[in-house]
Amino acid sequence: MASLARLRHINRLAIPRAAFQVRSVQTTADTTQLHNKPDDVHTGAPMTVRLHEDSFKGYNCEIPDLEVQITKDELLVMYKQMQTVRRMEMAADALYKAKLVRGFCHLAIGQEAVSVGLEHGITKTDRVPIGAGVSFAQKYLGEKTCTFALYGDGASNQGQVFEAFNMAKLWNLPTYGMGTSAARSSSNTDYYTRGDKIPGLQVNGMDIIAAKRAVEYARKWAVDDEKGPLLLEFVTYRYGGHSMSDPGTTYRTREEVQRMRSTQDPIRGLQKYIEEWGVATEQELKALDKEAKAEVDQAVEEAKQSPEPQSVDLWSDIYYKGTEPPRMRGREREEVG
Repeated sequence: MASLARLRHINRLAIPRAAFQVRSVQTTADTTQLHNKPDDVHTGAPMTVRLHEDSFKGYNCEIPDLEVQITKDELLVMYKQMQTVRRMEMAADALYKAKLVRGFCHLAIGQEAVSVGLEHGITKTDRVPIGAGVSFAQKYLGEKTCTFALYGDGASNQGQVFEAFNMAKLWNLPTYGMGTSAARSSSNTDYYTRGDKIPGLQVNGMDIIAAKRAVEYARKWAVDDEKGPLLLEFVTYRYGGHSMSDPGTTYRTREEVQRMRSTQDPIRGLQKYIEEWGVATEQELKALDKEAKAEVDQAVEEAKQSPEPQSVDLWSDIYYKGTEPPRMRGREREEVG
């Protein structure tokens, strides 16, 4: 009882909050500059752009080349995908608040440059699992593919992350990890330096072109150059809270969120590139916005009209055929088929 009393006393003590640390890599969404443009971008010829000199910061590795070649089609596809992702997240937010979606709902509005940049920096044969096991299988089988282990600031402090780091480096597995930063989650907030023997790269996660370039660099590092794992930290900003129960304003001000929305939004940054570089007009981008909205609206209506799933559907696409367990806790056999 005495120990319990001491524990309660400790819990009541005021623990000083760590001072907010400014990130060393810049996170502006629209600082990439047009370096060389073909006479007619509509022919499909790539243009050369140059990323801001502070887009990356390396730990035991060189930073990627700041000059990037990109085409009109790539820019427009990325723009529509980012708009679609945001529209889908906004729809999920509304459906959850209307109690049409139950369970957990974790939104990533404001971080679209990271997810879309990742998609455009990998190939269809690359994997995106949790952990280093698939990466070991890829190396064992001699596959020229890369494994992407994704996690956030909370998971970055868990022991199994460092266990995976050790295994990946010990066997030089073609793996790289990605974390979203939060300055108050760790005594060392330079996450890209926490891989010990694993080199790291801090990336501007608000600029879609910087995110794409970093993923391409990481894949070449792990697969083509066979240098083993690489740890990437994308410095990005989530507009909402961690989950629907988190208002997102207890650890930051509403003014801070609004400032990020209005000055460093990743979609608005890409829109600026497209318009200033003569890739598309404002009207053409609005047409893409309407297409993205219509696609999401249609998906939402189809979901609303679809029947409730049957309990037997719990097995669908979960187990390899013939390996399903004979029973499920809390259910009778006839309920699950």
